[in-house]
Amino acid sequence: MTLNEKSVQNSITQWIVDMEGAPGTLYEGEKFQLLFKFSSRYPFDSPQVMFTGDNIPVHPHVYSNGHICLSILTEDWSPALSVQSVCLSIISMLSSCKEKRRPPDNSFYVRTCNKNPKKTKWWYHGKCLTHERMEG
Repeated sequence: MTLNEKSVQNSITQWIVDMEGAPGTLYEGEKFQLLFKFSSRYPFDSPQVMFTGDNIPVHPHVYSNGHICLSILTEDWSPALSVQSVCLSIISMLSSCKEKRRPPDNSFYVRTCNKNPKKTKWWYHGKCLTHERMEG
């Protein structure tokens, strides 16, 4: 994974990280981009993180609009987490995937969600997940 230097030159609060699928996984050799948006409360408030660009991975926890359902991006956020540790968690999430498929509610979610994935309230239960749109 590498930080896209042009993105940092354009804005210190919005970064693009280029990453590649791990060897030996379903995503081996695929190239992805993660968009990080940092608020003025970072690192006490988690960054907004989502996939962007032409290649959004097909994964049970990644919606076709780039939103990622991963607990460390919301309620399990810690100021001790870094951009690198978030990227490693996302690579690990992709690497553990056994079948490329979208979340079962992908179409509904993409039609009804907020543009900011942090405005989604996720519930994690086993291998299933559900969501609720938060106002504000």
